[in-house]
Amino acid sequence: MAETLTTEESEAFALRCREVLESLAGESGGEGLDDAKWWLGQVAEAGLGGIVYDADHGGAGLTKAHDKIWRQEKAKFAARDGEFVISHGMCLPVMNDFGTDEQKRTFMPQMITGETMWCQMFSEPGAGSDVASLATKAMLDGDEWIINGQKVWTTLAHVSDYGILIARTDPEVVKHAGISMFIVDMKAPGVEIRPIHQIDGGKHFNEVFFTDLRIPKDWLLGELNNGWNQATAMLMYERVAIGSLGAGSAISQPMTKSLINAATKNGRIQDATVRDELMKLYAMESTKAMVAMRARAEVKAGKAPGPGGSLGKLASSEISWRYREIAQAIQGLDSQAWVDEGEPGHAVQSRVLNSFQAGIAGGTDEIQRNIIGDRVLGLPRDISVDKGVPFNELKTGSAS
Repeated sequence: MAETLTTEESEAFALRCREVLESLAGESGGEGLDDAKWWLGQVAEAGLGGIVYDADHGGAGLTKAHDKIWRQEKAKFAARDGEFVISHGMCLPVMNDFGTDEQKRTFMPQMITGETMWCQMFSEPGAGSDVASLATKAMLDGDEWIINGQKVWTTLAHVSDYGILIARTDPEVVKHAGISMFIVDMKAPGVEIRPIHQIDGGKHFNEVFFTDLRIPKDWLLGELNNGWNQATAMLMYERVAIGSLGAGSAISQPMTKSLINAATKNGRIQDATVRDELMKLYAMESTKAMVAMRARAEVKAGKAPGPGGSLGKLASSEISWRYREIAQAIQGLDSQAWVDEGEPGHAVQSRVLNSFQAGIAGGTDEIQRNIIGDRVLGLPRDISVDKGVPFNELKTGSAS
């Protein structure tokens, strides 16, 4: 199928997308995650699920040009698949990039329809920003891998069916070289999930413990001991996904608009200082949207996401911090005092409280700046004290 579309083909596909989206706008599949899964199933049934993925693997088998049109039309409607940003924005492309044909045929169709949700398991208590210091182990025993260890900050693990995990498979080489990637059944014996209670009352993140978890030998995802390179690719997808949240395929300022509405209701919109801060936030969101569009354009051109994705991720974090400051200036204690969901002010309060995680989730701001400095600007790297040292000889981090 040609990668470019004629004007007539583009308009016909855009109309098809709108018709499907409009038909679903007034219907519901339940509350929260149930609705997201139902919506994804309906979209897939209409031939619009997993647009760029092969039909043999459950996708629509269409082009990146079709995908761009779908995103543009989808952005005009309320988002209903936000909980699948990891499952679809990270796990699905990684499965497509590194999975065997059998793995793709087995797992991708249900990933695309939302029948299964996936999570990412990288961070550990002793290996957060330095993920390559991870200590979770995978040992081959006949036709099975045995996994022992712990992960933390695993988003939506408690509602996920499967996960993509990185574990150490060779401790006798340098830390980056002895890591492999695996598929994990989150409901299997040997997996224990403990929710982490958040400041806003939610339980979005989790600790995950593995005790003699056994998985099939052919659930190794990609090459043995090449997991770090594959994890790096997944992190790039993650930063593009997070940096593109709310951006769609157009320039938009959703956080600014929510604050403008709040300031208009309580009269603070007439305050010159508030208006000045709102315009700064407006400019930041507009710039972030353009960075996200550029990242999407690179993917459309057939390029894997690069270090430039860290620009969007860092921008998202800084926008969240600025949002919190402006919200507090506009609503005072009302931006912090807790009210139940559905009551006036809840949305702003929830976003203010959640802004604290923005500089951590998906890689800390400091890590993003290091990546931008090193791999985008070409600045000298920080001194590495563990360069060339086998993992089992390290005296720092999780191997101390």
